[in-house]
Amino acid sequence: MTVSLRVPEEVRKRIVKLAQRRKTTPHALMLEAISEKLDAEEARARFLAEGNRRLAKMKKAGSGISAQAVFEYFEKRARGERARRPRLRKIG
Repeated sequence: MTVSLRVPEEVRKRIVKLAQRRKTTPHALMLEAISEKLDAEEARARFLAEGNRRLAKMKKAGSGISAQAVFEYFEKRARGERARRPRLRKIG
């Protein structure tokens, strides 16, 4: 697939400069950048979908652990203190 992309002059200069430093072509650099951005956005979408799936499961079960309890637990652990795991509680 061929795509025509208008790139501002300042961005074009940066692309050329970076491509030269990396001993590659501006075209290859742009393809790599687009691919990395797509990978990141797809990973973010999967992460959000998993979060939404887990939230729905939690709501259906009617129990969960409050964010505050989780944060307090990890803060204690990060300080090297002993901490009891947060307990499951009824929600809503």
